[in-house]
Amino acid sequence: MKSLILKDLYNIGHNIKSMLFMFAVFACIFIFSSNIEGYIFSCAILCSMMVVTTFAFDDNSKWVRHALIMPVSKKDLVAGKFFILAIFCGAGSLLGLTVASVSGLIMKKFTFGPADISSLLILTLAAFVAALIFGSLSIPLVFKFGTEKGRMLLLISFMIPAAICFGIYQLLVFLGVVFTDRLVFMLLCFSPFIALAWCYVMYRISYGIFAKQEY
Repeated sequence: MKSLILKDLYNIGHNIKSMLFMFAVFACIFIFSSNIEGYIFSCAILCSMMVVTTFAFDDNSKWVRHALIMPVSKKDLVAGKFFILAIFCGAGSLLGLTVASVSGLIMKKFTFGPADISSLLILTLAAFVAALIFGSLSIPLVFKFGTEKGRMLLLISFMIPAAICFGIYQLLVFLGVVFTDRLVFMLLCFSPFIALAWCYVMYRISYGIFAKQEY
């Protein structure tokens, strides 16, 4: 598993300059418009999309055909994509947090008291969870339709979880649930477990699709 993760990390390293340029552009757009929260989410979600790029590298090198003649199972190949997705999401969230924190300090938007620090950490956690949920849906789409079509269907991987969350929110409002600060905080604390459950379902779907394919 470690070698599968390192392989994707080495491959994505070729795109690091273009990714840093995109992060710099988004920094100019979001931070200077005082939307630091949006920048943290953008970094996390952009990094989650890089998992599709790893599929493109695999296709170009015919990696799967070579991997399957080695002591690597299809379960390992699928699981490796979810592990690398989690790494990308974590890296993007931390990068967004770092740049937002430094920018907020320079532009004096934060006093960096306990309230500011806790707010930034909660935002980072929310960005990580959102990116993980969005990105994990793109993996079965790529396994099913291929890299090129999977890229075009990326919008679906963002719309479906957003629609589900909005539907649950509307249902709770209809049932009279009041979203107090305490309730929102509890949901954020519980969100990593929801993301893990979601990723497990996406993993099972991805493996079911991949297991039926012939190479």
